[in-house]
Amino acid sequence: MQTAELADRFLRYFEKRDHTIVPSASLVTDDPALLFTVAGMVPFIPYLSGDVPAPYARAADVQKCIRTNDIEEVGKTPRHGTFFQMLGNWSFGDYFKEGAITYAWELLTTSEADGGLGFDPKDLWVTVYKDDDEAFDLWRRIAGLPEERIQRLDKDTNYWSTGLPGPAGPCSEIFFDQGPAYGVDGGPATDDDRYVEIWNLVFMQYAIDDVTSKYDFRIVGELPQKNIDTGMGLERIAFIKQGVQNMYETDQVRPVLDLAAQLSGRRYGADHTDDVRMRIIADHVRSSLMLLSDGVTPSNEGRGYILRRLMRRGIRSMRLLGVDGPTFPELFAASRDAMKAVYPELETEYGRLSAYAFAEEETFLRTLAAGTTTLDLSVAQTKKSGGTTIAGSEAFLLHDTYGFPIDLTLEIAEEAGLSVDRAAFDALMLEQRTRAKADARSRKRALADTSVYREYRAQGETVFTGYTELETESRVLGILVDGVSVDRATTGQIAEVILADTALYAESGGQVADKGAIVGPGYELEVLDVQKPVPGLISHTVEVSVGEVGVGQPATSVVDAVNRRAARQAHSATHLVHAALRDTLGKSATQAGSLNRAGYMRLDFTWGQALSPETRTEIEEIANTAVRDNLEVTTRVLSLDEAKALGAMALFGEKYGDTVRMVDIGGPWSRELCAGTHVSSSAEIGLVNLVGESSVGASNRRVEALVGQDAFRELAAERAIVSQLTSSLKTPRDQLPTRIAELAASLKAAEKKIAAFEARALADRVPALAANAATVGRYRVVAESIGSAGSADDVRALALGIRDRLGTDAAVVAVGADVGGRAVVIVATNDAARSAGARAGALAKIAAVTLGGGGGGRDDVAQGGGTDAAALPTALGAVKAALEDA
Repeated sequence: MQTAELADRFLRYFEKRDHTIVPSASLVTDDPALLFTVAGMVPFIPYLSGDVPAPYARAADVQKCIRTNDIEEVGKTPRHGTFFQMLGNWSFGDYFKEGAITYAWELLTTSEADGGLGFDPKDLWVTVYKDDDEAFDLWRRIAGLPEERIQRLDKDTNYWSTGLPGPAGPCSEIFFDQGPAYGVDGGPATDDDRYVEIWNLVFMQYAIDDVTSKYDFRIVGELPQKNIDTGMGLERIAFIKQGVQNMYETDQVRPVLDLAAQLSGRRYGADHTDDVRMRIIADHVRSSLMLLSDGVTPSNEGRGYILRRLMRRGIRSMRLLGVDGPTFPELFAASRDAMKAVYPELETEYGRLSAYAFAEEETFLRTLAAGTTTLDLSVAQTKKSGGTTIAGSEAFLLHDTYGFPIDLTLEIAEEAGLSVDRAAFDALMLEQRTRAKADARSRKRALADTSVYREYRAQGETVFTGYTELETESRVLGILVDGVSVDRATTGQIAEVILADTALYAESGGQVADKGAIVGPGYELEVLDVQKPVPGLISHTVEVSVGEVGVGQPATSVVDAVNRRAARQAHSATHLVHAALRDTLGKSATQAGSLNRAGYMRLDFTWGQALSPETRTEIEEIANTAVRDNLEVTTRVLSLDEAKALGAMALFGEKYGDTVRMVDIGGPWSRELCAGTHVSSSAEIGLVNLVGESSVGASNRRVEALVGQDAFRELAAERAIVSQLTSSLKTPRDQLPTRIAELAASLKAAEKKIAAFEARALADRVPALAANAATVGRYRVVAESIGSAGSADDVRALALGIRDRLGTDAAVVAVGADVGGRAVVIVATNDAARSAGARAGALAKIAAVTLGGGGGGRDDVAQGGGTDAAALPTALGAVKAALEDA
């Protein structure tokens, strides 16, 4: 049975039992404590916790998930994958244990011909929490399982909690017995790979606090609403039903594995180490493709770093299979074809998604080449010194700075007959991970407890009236100070205020929050920020300017009209520029992020190279032509499917509900899903002035523009500069570029002549300076400060000239100069001085300490410097003292 059919059977089963079928949420979660959707329950957390009322009593879904905390196990076990799909059914205060157990058992054991999954009951085992007699008895009654196949286990396996105060409860897990050939008898309690967990039923029935660990807490009492959260791993069910050995051999993953074997000339199943590498490639290529499809792009931090790591582990594994060239064009296409039946966007968006992958592979292959060169140098130096081990710090530098995998370092070192100090490397990695975990814990502690918003959200969604109103009368639902609910806030306090209705726009979709005020009887509040702490609820961060505000009081939200008008202009301008980009560059140039605030817009888009001045001008002209043409701006609220059918762009990485707001500018020319505020016709934008274009990654560009009055002020300032130049240079405006180029060329030629003159003047000083050489210890030493110099290169040339003039006796030259207000010292040694123990790099460091800076370099010539040019004589004296003591 194919994976897609298994998922479809699951959904159809629960749909027939009055469950709302919920589309998968994005892999990029709104939860600030998580980078990704790591479990099927993540999108439902607000409903399970009670922070937000559930829009349905029963639900079922197939949720995309990414989990990389055990990435090192990928390929080594039958069921560890970074991307996986969770089948889940959910009850929010509806059915509980009996219903969940009944549904699970019925679906699993009903024959395939009758729409079930066709498991033989004799192959299934069940575990329950040791004290959950109710679940034990239900399994006996509903499934008819013998007592010995219902095992009672402790909290570490059969009790669910987040590790934080909140909901918790016992769980019951269903296992498939693969048979005696796979391990020992004894059931899941043996923790043997023979028994594969396929479904986990969580009975969320208690509230807990005093949490010291995930399994150490105090049960406060039963939840007012008991919930069901179940999760069945689709890949696990698939490999069992398809009769293969592991998830990597299922129909959605195996094609990439087979292609990796073909490209490398290896045979899957012939060598365990090669098999693990092929599985890593198959898993990581699929995970990378799915992350790209949900808006993640490679970078050096956060989600982008995880994606980059997955891609680079895949590239590394291909290299370890003997393939040095690019393979992503073939591998990603194979993964697309295996997954597109379930996720059709992989095919429609493939050109854009693959561009990121191919660019990342190209970049990393260059990195591997550079890292190999650095490692080759380290190998040569180790051998030259008579050593047999490359320092762990060298391996860590390659890993941390160049992204060079430790496995490749070990492989190359072994080929050279060397080892790597793995213990030192692991210690440095542990130190880095410890710092990262500490940072993560501190971020988690810093997050607001969203449960404080629960009572307000339970009263309904905040009504946003700002599309049509700049002032709205309402009432104060709640006040928070330092995250704690209070009755009132007084003059000077910073607080969060929750209103039933508001005209103030909350930051979202790239548009910053409105400025404005909230006023009521006897009080005035300055609005500092507007956010959505939980879905459907708007919170205003305010400073109490006048009086005292209390819960239940009347309140009027007042939008700063001038700021809002400029923000609307900027947001609509972003849509125009986006449409102009696609007109100019093609449909693959799509938005990848934006920022809109009064008078300014910024748009990131997928494109792999800088825009030419002519292209920038064309984009700007298209946008301003749309402004001139006074195109109508219309908005409609409709279903997501209807909007997509009309050609509306669902922007990269954004999340949408079943109902969306569609914004048209000039009809279908610019048609996007957008909840932001906009002008009513394009002429209201006034003017769009592109002021910048830059790179924000291997496959992303960024354009910036000033809009409306700000755009006019910028052009007026440029006009004033041009007017001043025409007057000063006595040159017509159209001839200014030529005249300025001529002046620049003349200046450059003059600077070159001056530099040559200064260099000759310094060279002329060589004989006199060399004649002043003094004997210091075992060396002839010149240590002089020459005053000002044009560049450090000039000082270096002088020092080398003096060294050469001093002949073959042990000689050390230290020349100091003021270069542009900064102290520079060049130290040079000859062969005899180095044989006697003098090292230029060490001496440069000594001088640099006195100068308040840093320095170092080779043994024959090195440079030091600092900010204190007045200390040059002292620094040179320190060099002499070091030589005298040597």
